[in-house]
Amino acid sequence: MNIIVLVKQVPDTESLLEVDTANATVNTQNVKWIINPYDEYAIEEALQIKEAKGAGSVTVVAVGPDRSEQALRTALAMGADTAVLVNDAAAEGSDALGIAKVLAGVIKEMPYDLVIAGVRAVDDDGYQVPAAVAEYLELPLVTAVIKQELGEGKITCHQLVEGGSLVVEAPLPMLFTAQKGLNEPRYASLPNIMKAKKKPLEKKRLADIGLDAALVGTGSAKVAISALALPPERKGGKMVTGDTPEALAAELVRLLKEEAEVL
Repeated sequence: MNIIVLVKQVPDTESLLEVDTANATVNTQNVKWIINPYDEYAIEEALQIKEAKGAGSVTVVAVGPDRSEQALRTALAMGADTAVLVNDAAAEGSDALGIAKVLAGVIKEMPYDLVIAGVRAVDDDGYQVPAAVAEYLELPLVTAVIKQELGEGKITCHQLVEGGSLVVEAPLPMLFTAQKGLNEPRYASLPNIMKAKKKPLEKKRLADIGLDAALVGTGSAKVAISALALPPERKGGKMVTGDTPEALAAELVRLLKEEAEVL
């Protein structure tokens, strides 16, 4: 079984982010970059499927600048077989649909039985790219999967929904997104990190996948960020004082009405 995993490189959630208000973006000069955590669940599930089948391949695909190679090498160290990076200046500034067009363009040229992605990216929380990729590839889509069972030519997915879960069956090939709880991603061992340096990582440009540069990038984006700012600092808490429970309650109500203005 040939499995493709969509990967995105994102800022480490522990990094101290600085906002570039003039350009409505984040200053990434001192940011540590990592694989999107939800994509790690997707990679792990692909590896477990391959191991259970005893055959097949796992290919990780990303769109981004040169630094994105680090995320792909990490995926290769986890156990993926090959990687593809689309690095083209014309794709910079693409919105979710633009990125999806590039990913779909890469995947169309590859043999595959299953595509897996993280349910969301922790940097923009857009939730849109996997769905758009499935649409461009005309694939069935199941999101927020916490368990899957492969059958003959089909897959059964347990999909997380508010208040419970759904059991959904779809024919292969298809695309599903991995939710937390699907598995526990493995760590890349030092020997595998060294081996990953020699695994194939192919770099492509838009022309290599037959995609017109006018269809992606800032110029074709349907969504643009007009402003970006950090949330206002939270004020410190205020202690309510009083000699009796009744006095405390009365003072609390007064503060909620007069100062907080929530009553």
